[in-house]
Amino acid sequence: MRPISFKGILFDLDGTLVDNMMVHHRAWQRKLSELGLEYSLERVKEEIHGVNLEILERLFGDRYSHDDRVKIAWDKEATYRDIFAPELTEKTVGGALEFIRKAYAQDVPLAIGTAGPKENAFFVIDGLGIREMMGHIVHSGMVTNGKPDPEVFQQAADGIGVDLKNCLIFEDSVTGARAANNAGCPVVVLTTTHSRDEFDGLDVAAFREDFRGLLIERREDGFLLAQ
Repeated sequence: MRPISFKGILFDLDGTLVDNMMVHHRAWQRKLSELGLEYSLERVKEEIHGVNLEILERLFGDRYSHDDRVKIAWDKEATYRDIFAPELTEKTVGGALEFIRKAYAQDVPLAIGTAGPKENAFFVIDGLGIREMMGHIVHSGMVTNGKPDPEVFQQAADGIGVDLKNCLIFEDSVTGARAANNAGCPVVVLTTTHSRDEFDGLDVAAFREDFRGLLIERREDGFLLAQ
């Protein structure tokens, strides 16, 4: 990996700091079963993507009202938290907490920009014990345009007082990497959710299985990520 210069770090959350995408798939499988749709986990993984309300409208058409879809989506996320709570520690991406602690100790400005709802975001952040280390946390309820629009990262960078173009982004999804590209930021991709070939055509500074072995060096004009 070539060294990467930066002045602040922005983290995605799901799939980046915690390997939890299969937990979301399991929650969807359980909720859909309750609604009369029996999906295998593989089918959920392949077909159930996007915003919860849009997923429900696509699957059920006008069977449920908007208010009904909101309640179903809320129940699905509560199911996700119930499933994930006893697994959170073991599903933390390798080296993530150590990397964050070392970055915080070196006064690196840190923020989180997640497409997840507020309840899920703070469920994980507080479960990992990193809330006080983050200078700003942006969740889906704070943005108008979701990824691949870079708005979530722009808000995160603004919250820590660092120009977005000077931020290093950690992501796991193709959509998130595209948002980083649209923001003009270097992006390190964690291969917890997608394979490398799915990022063809995108500018990725490095692919990593986890955070272990990553080093941060302080420079006069910022920091350097190396290994």
